[in-house]
Amino acid sequence: MPRLFKDLVSENVHPLNVVDGVDAAEVAAWSPSRPPLFEVYMRMAEELAKRSTCRRLSVGTVLTDQKLENVVAIGYNGNARGFPNDCDTATPGACGCIHSEMNALVKAPGQLREKVAFVTASPCVMCAKLMVQAQVSHLYYRNLYRNPAGLEVLDHGGVVAVHYDRWRDHWRES
Repeated sequence: MPRLFKDLVSENVHPLNVVDGVDAAEVAAWSPSRPPLFEVYMRMAEELAKRSTCRRLSVGTVLTDQKLENVVAIGYNGNARGFPNDCDTATPGACGCIHSEMNALVKAPGQLREKVAFVTASPCVMCAKLMVQAQVSHLYYRNLYRNPAGLEVLDHGGVVAVHYDRWRDHWRES
């Protein structure tokens, strides 16, 4: 029997997105009538990225529980609390900003397992390792970071990573 992916993104195998045993005609006719929760959280991450103080790349992160019912932490990249709202240097890769994923992960409850992350850019290697360590089960990212090695780390660590841009331009006001 065919599978229905409620958000029409077949890479999104999160249990809340997949319906097994659906009639093929129903799958062919299905179309979401409102933004999927995955898109809603991705847009929240995009809004958080606007608070970034990094000169090179603005990134936002939203962490939820596995059921997508609770936002458990948020983050955006920038300097440490109480430091100047600017990069330490203009050197790419060494600006001194704390990454958005790191900011969110340090705020998330450590005992919470199978967190879901929504990030505006795929993670660097170190952020990917931290996500594996923090037991993130799924990562949704809007844009590919300049170095895709973090995605390999996530794959090795068993984290499902999904390039989530199917609904980027839908349900937006003009």
